[in-house]
Amino acid sequence: MEGSGDLDSSLLTQPWASVCFGESTFIAKACFRDTGYVLLISDLSSVWYEHADIDVVGKRSKELNKRLTAHVSSFLNRLSNLMCPLLEGRKSDATSFSCQQTSSKLTIHLKSDLSGLPFHWDFHCLAAAMEMISCHLLRPLIRMSLALQCQLQELASLLVQKDAEIEDYRESGAALSRGRLRTEPFQEESFLQPFRTDSLPGSCSL
Repeated sequence: MEGSGDLDSSLLTQPWASVCFGESTFIAKACFRDTGYVLLISDLSSVWYEHADIDVVGKRSKELNKRLTAHVSSFLNRLSNLMCPLLEGRKSDATSFSCQQTSSKLTIHLKSDLSGLPFHWDFHCLAAAMEMISCHLLRPLIRMSLALQCQLQELASLLVQKDAEIEDYRESGAALSRGRLRTEPFQEESFLQPFRTDSLPGSCSL
């Protein structure tokens, strides 16, 4: 049986997705299992988290859905079927979401149906711990930034080599059959300058 730590570990492998709850836009990731679920969500100013095990799901389902007597696994399966398509960019007209937000708590209200009866669910997300924010946001972003920087350097080196190869062909008497394909030698500093002066400052201020 998958425990709390296993669910959190599985959450690390899930991609972030852009989602809308009501009129608010967030990034979110989730993991649903037979033992419960974990949900991590952020508006890029705050980060909220909920871990709900079988006991929590069972108690909350009775409070919110008094007319439904389904097994806890049915509620978890239904939640997974409603949330996973949303995280994949697919919306359903039969399901609605809304949210209430404070600096320390985010409640997401879900309305749908189960076995032909109204189905309600509330995700009660509290402010995430700094370690979780670091694991799921800061470290991956820094690693990705470093990886992209290395890739950029490799591409720049490859372009310089290609320019040297083309120049060698020209000195050997080779000529382009179509003049419109001629390119200027790659200048790394000129290429990066607009990013440093325009794109980067704008992204940081945003």
